[in-house]
Amino acid sequence: MSTEYTTDLTDEVVDSFRRTADPRLRELLTALTRHLHAFVRETEPTMQEWERAIGFLTATGQMCTDTRQEFILLSDVLGVSMLVETVNGHRDPGATESTVLGPFHMTQSPVRELGANIDLVGSGEPSVVSGRVLSADGTPLPGAVLDVWQADPEGFYDVQRPDIQPAGNGRGLFTADVEGRFWFRTCVPSPYPIPTDGPVGELLKATDRHPYRPAHIHFIASAAGHDPVTTHMFVAGSAYLDSDAVFAVKESLIQDFAETDDPSLARKFGVPNPFRYAHFDLVLEAA
Repeated sequence: MSTEYTTDLTDEVVDSFRRTADPRLRELLTALTRHLHAFVRETEPTMQEWERAIGFLTATGQMCTDTRQEFILLSDVLGVSMLVETVNGHRDPGATESTVLGPFHMTQSPVRELGANIDLVGSGEPSVVSGRVLSADGTPLPGAVLDVWQADPEGFYDVQRPDIQPAGNGRGLFTADVEGRFWFRTCVPSPYPIPTDGPVGELLKATDRHPYRPAHIHFIASAAGHDPVTTHMFVAGSAYLDSDAVFAVKESLIQDFAETDDPSLARKFGVPNPFRYAHFDLVLEAA
């Protein structure tokens, strides 16, 4: 293979973008072209390997639906989602760390009152999650909005098993009170495997990687004048905290679901006693 020819070809393709009106688009396409061409020169894929790669990407797109995003799943297992989150991370060291969105934020969470139970099936271990939404300087953010979603105790989201879970199970859209506080009832989440019935599952099998994620609850917190944060609350002691299939665990996001034996507190939250209780504050940066 002629190195001179391949370098000339790369330069020619890069030059083809020179009239791109949007400078950021031109920058992205130029960098993408140079890195892709460098990858091909380094690895020298055969035509069969190239066709297989195209087939894999085609199958990934075909697996996407209104309630499943296989390309996000692919980005997750390659660590790209977390890398994008990291390079766009918060500037204030006191702000809540972000992590991946995941492939199942593909349906709208129902609006719920504070204290509502998002475990509509009632098959898990009862728990209460509470916390505050704060600015980085510690000021409460009244009216902050929290989008919450989680899998059921068997590790499935509502959109995966609509014949078993009612729509909106494990999901809620909450508005913090005047002191920035929020609380809701749910069940203790459990570890679960990401979907393996598509191209991403084939990739994990071919590379001898497990598909499991540690137990967690998803959050998106937003408030006026502040940057929103997409994050998780991970369950302390969960399996796979040290080998998350999508590389999303951060130490600051691990929280204890403490077994709580307090009849008065149980009555206050409307749960049987004893129950599991977790506290999770979300700290946002000013925009």
